[in-house]
Amino acid sequence: MTTEIQALIASIEAQERTLVFHGFSNDDAWALGSILVELARERALAVTVDITRGEQQLFHAALPGTSAHNDAWITRKTRTVREFGVSSLLAGQRAKLGGHSFEEAPWIDPLRYAGHGGSFPITVAGVGVVGTVTVSGLPQLDDHALAVEAVTAFLGGA
Repeated sequence: MTTEIQALIASIEAQERTLVFHGFSNDDAWALGSILVELARERALAVTVDITRGEQQLFHAALPGTSAHNDAWITRKTRTVREFGVSSLLAGQRAKLGGHSFEEAPWIDPLRYAGHGGSFPITVAGVGVVGTVTVSGLPQLDDHALAVEAVTAFLGGA
C-alpha cells in the first residue's frame, strides 16, 4: 500500500511541475471551464466545475445530477489548495502516507478543508499558485483526473 501511495504522490507532483500556465486571465478561466464542461457532457458526468483566481470565482457550472453538496465539497477542496499550495489529492495522499487521513490532523478543520481529489492548482510560471480548477461529483481520483485532463488540453497537451 505504501508503495502505491508513493507512486501516486510522485505522479501528482510530476503533474503539478508540468502543468504550468504562462498567465491566467478571466478569458482563460472561461476557456478552461468550457473544456471541462464539454468533457463532462460528452461522458454524461454529473459534476460541478469551479475555477478561481485568488478569491474570485471566475467560472462555475453545475451539470444535471449535481446538488449544493457539490458546492460545499468544492469550497473545502479549494481552501486546501489555497492553504497548502498543492492539489487537494496530493495533500490527502501525503497525510495518508503519514499514517492518518488529512482531516484527522489536529490543525485541520474538516468542515473547512478536504484532502480529497478534485482541486488542482493553477500555477503561473515565475509567480506560483494563483488559483484553482476544481471538479466535484465523481470518486476523488476521477475528479482529479478530469481536472488534469482539462488543464492538459488547455495547455496544448503539456
